[in-house]
Amino acid sequence: MGLFDKIKEKAFNEFIDIIEWLDNTNDTIIWRFPRYQSEIKNGAKLVVRETQIAVLVNEGQFADIYEPGTYELTTNNMPILSTIKGWKYGFNSPFKVDVYYVSTKQFLNLKWGTQNPIMMRDKEFGPVRLRAFGSYCFKVELDPTKFIKNVVGTDGNFTTEGIKDQLRNFVITKFTDHVAESQIQVLDLAANLNEFSEGITKALAPDFSEFGIELTKFLVENISLPPAVEEALDRRTSMGVIGAGNMNAYTQMQAADSMKIGATTGNDSPAGSAMSMGMGMAMAGQMASQMMNQQNNAQAPIANQPPPLVSNQSTYYVAINGAQHGPFNLQQLQQMITSGQFNSTSQVWKQGMPAWAIANTVPELQNLFNSATPPPIPPPLP
Repeated sequence: MGLFDKIKEKAFNEFIDIIEWLDNTNDTIIWRFPRYQSEIKNGAKLVVRETQIAVLVNEGQFADIYEPGTYELTTNNMPILSTIKGWKYGFNSPFKVDVYYVSTKQFLNLKWGTQNPIMMRDKEFGPVRLRAFGSYCFKVELDPTKFIKNVVGTDGNFTTEGIKDQLRNFVITKFTDHVAESQIQVLDLAANLNEFSEGITKALAPDFSEFGIELTKFLVENISLPPAVEEALDRRTSMGVIGAGNMNAYTQMQAADSMKIGATTGNDSPAGSAMSMGMGMAMAGQMASQMMNQQNNAQAPIANQPPPLVSNQSTYYVAINGAQHGPFNLQQLQQMITSGQFNSTSQVWKQGMPAWAIANTVPELQNLFNSATPPPIPPPLP
């Protein structure tokens, strides 16, 4: 036997007289004291620090459990192990037993998220897909035997990495069920995240408890919708800002925006760009005029304001470059004819018409084209 083997054998044969765990990690839940082949000395010191619990395990059978403190391992302080081993009072020999340290601190900010969209039926939008993410916190229950038996097994160094995937599966399942059962509309989800998180915390508690884990906090940090639904919500918000009583201005604003987009992306010809820009400027000018009139009316005394006029003038939608624009009244159409933005072959439609029609086939619009071209200039007098 070599010198190294002798030293190794001597180290193994030495009795362990101090058992402790200095945790320098943030994610270790279970740590087994590395006893190897050495025996624990009778009367050895067991140190259990705050946020720790020590568990003695004899050949897979749970024995004594120690809360924070310092203990002398004798038959007096190991009643369960002494019973299992059949030790009589005054037993004074070294012994072999596995010592598991369990961290009882809270493990914070574990992330969860939906890998795939969750389908739900909303009363307003119909079937929609949701994505969500958040975080949760947990700790091992006061009795750690359930956690060791159901999760850890014989693993001597168990971290949060070994269980977070299973916990995330619990979270996604309960989250999906709770979204469907709560019947909270999509528009109200963001305003109810706290209540939503509390409800899921209660629903998840039994599942976590089966593993010997206490769920201390569960947070839903964000719920996102598909881009199409978010776009619809943005459009609705714009309508709410403008006001339900000013839908004509909102329609004109949409027309101006679409013309601007068409000028930059939809039509590469200079004439098309100029026409789209001209129509956009005309709409912007009209909206500015309407806003100025509304401001002047708001500043005038209420007693001097005349009653609102009811307009029976027809308004038409116009197809330009394959896109719908409008509605425009007859005066606006006359200006568009003069600027070359609208002609007799343009497609038009107004409320009550069964389908789109060519402008010069609409009797109400024929006079616009007849008067659009001024008569010839007479020759100068002799």
